Amino acid sequence: MNDCCSSSSCSSNTQPKKARCPINGKEYASVSPTTIKYHVSEPWNWDAKTQDYYFCDDPDCDVVYFGADSSLIYQSDLRTEVGIKGRSPDRVICYCFGVSMDQAEADNDIKSFVLKETKERSCACESRNPSGRCCLKDFPRN
Repeated sequence: MNDCCSSSSCSSNTQPKKARCPINGKEYASVSPTTIKYHVSEPWNWDAKTQDYYFCDDPDCDVVYFGADSSLIYQSDLRTEVGIKGRSPDRVICYCFGVSMDQAEADNDIKSFVLKETKERSCACESRNPSGRCCLKDFPRN
């Protein structure tokens, strides 16, 4: 498995490409078409074009993914609920281990567990997390 949260992966000198969401105009980082394919409702019907795609994490924007050609993928097009775009206390923040925000707030040991597991290469954030990135930044700050 990919060690997506290791210091070498997260602190890489290469920055992800960014683009502005066609709906809210804010800038967001790129996401792999492979990640999108894991989350769209019917991946067999999704026509992934050869272009860059981006992940919009704004809870007030209905768009989840957008392409360089301004194509849009909405929450309603996904089979995965995008926790970072939600406001519910039981929203998922760690897709690899099924951790919700309220669980993480109630038990500091959960973040320690996730840290340990990612160091042991037991995470799959690139495919499981709709953002395609490590979830550790989404944990509550204590």
